[in-house]
Amino acid sequence: MYIQRTLEGTILKYLRTREIIAVVGPRQCGKTTLLRHIHAQLENAQYVDFEQRDKLELFESDLQTFIKLYLKGKDYLFIDEFQYARQGGKRLKEIFDHQRIKILVTGSSSSDLAIEGIQFLVGRVFVFRLYPLSFSEFLSYRDNVLLEEVFRQRVHSAPVARQLNAYLDEYLVYGGYPRVVLSDEEEEKQLVLRNIYDTYFLKDIKTLFQLAADHKLSRLIQSLALQVGGLVNYNELGTLAGLTYHDLKVHLNILCKTFITRETRPYYSNPRLELVKSPKFYFVDNGFRNTAARNFQPVGERSDAGALRENFVASELIKSERDFNFWRTKSKAEVDFVFQHQGRVLPIETKSKLDQPKMTRAFHSFVDKYAPREGWILNEGLFATKQVKGTSIHWLPIYHLAARLNEL
Repeated sequence: MYIQRTLEGTILKYLRTREIIAVVGPRQCGKTTLLRHIHAQLENAQYVDFEQRDKLELFESDLQTFIKLYLKGKDYLFIDEFQYARQGGKRLKEIFDHQRIKILVTGSSSSDLAIEGIQFLVGRVFVFRLYPLSFSEFLSYRDNVLLEEVFRQRVHSAPVARQLNAYLDEYLVYGGYPRVVLSDEEEEKQLVLRNIYDTYFLKDIKTLFQLAADHKLSRLIQSLALQVGGLVNYNELGTLAGLTYHDLKVHLNILCKTFITRETRPYYSNPRLELVKSPKFYFVDNGFRNTAARNFQPVGERSDAGALRENFVASELIKSERDFNFWRTKSKAEVDFVFQHQGRVLPIETKSKLDQPKMTRAFHSFVDKYAPREGWILNEGLFATKQVKGTSIHWLPIYHLAARLNEL
């Protein structure tokens, strides 16, 4: 079953341009399904999967024969799993320069990995990232009427809020990988997630990166999963994973390049200070995080419910292509998220249940220092707005995050 993806409209928009379209993202996030869906709508389109060794080997060893077999008489060429082509960028450039055909490729890691030899394609490629389903995409499949309610109204009735929080709790535990969302039973969801986790090590880590000590990477992922939202101590993390400082940095970089985690650093008015401060790491998908943490308990029964909500906010910011930081003072006052919009900063705090609009001292301090136009305090259900020293502070249900990001 195809779940409508926001990225589809963007790709269709650029089908008539000359540039190559590259869709990159983690395994099983829906890249193949999305491109096959688009391929099915087009005439004179060829689809090639580079997990089929004969096609990959022909592309790498005899490009002219590959062109004759798969490009002749075609207007579109789709190549799935392009990251396996070790010198793919150079060969793709040759096709681009000499053939009048629109090319679309997918890859299971970030652009410099998915398109080997990216330097050959400068000015010739548009790179788009596809992630597991955002909460809006998840709702569009599970209850599109409810999704429209979220985007249409600021305040919802108690029954609607309960429904939204129930969906949110499911999403916080199992995340947005399409195959997981399509599963009806919790046992099946957990089985699918464990398979995604294992396949990541088998294909991305052993095949692409050829890491023999993948058990150390597994320990690293588990350690990060158990300290989501916490400052990273490299010495402590390296000890837990059994990695030297250099190898730890390499492994953390791999996790970011393969869309498992995202590093974020402190926000300062002097950006140079960010480079020397401890970062945080968030997971792109809550389900993957919970698989690593080996915990699929319901949100209401968990001691890490706050971390789940915080990681959800980070995940939604990642999927909406927002660069973000966190703010922390020497006295350890902290605001969870800060991102810039139209030249101004926007702070976000994540809380659980709130009966009345309250601000933490840290949030007050940030408002005093940076005078943002607005700030958001996300919680389980409270809607409210107050003016604080010229800043509009909005208390919003956490499930409303996507709607507010869409309004910016």
